[in-house]
Amino acid sequence: MKADPILEEVWRVKDKLSREMAANPAAYSAKLAAIADTEEKAGRKVIRSAVGLRELVAEKERQLAGQSAFALNDKPAKKNN
Repeated sequence: MKADPILEEVWRVKDKLSREMAANPAAYSAKLAAIADTEEKAGRKVIRSAVGLRELVAEKERQLAGQSAFALNDKPAKKNN
């Protein structure tokens, strides 16, 4: 089974941060908070909770539902005579 490249990247970053922080939970949390603050200041959305993730997914689903691959036309085509 092929691994998901997004999960591989998350695991790679997590492992790198764990090595840098020497498995110190307080330092790890502070580093993640600093990264999140930097991303927010740059105008990028940061998901901080499962609720936030659910809201983002629901928003994306609403956007996709609003887009239609086909347009229906209920009027008959005009004949060119």
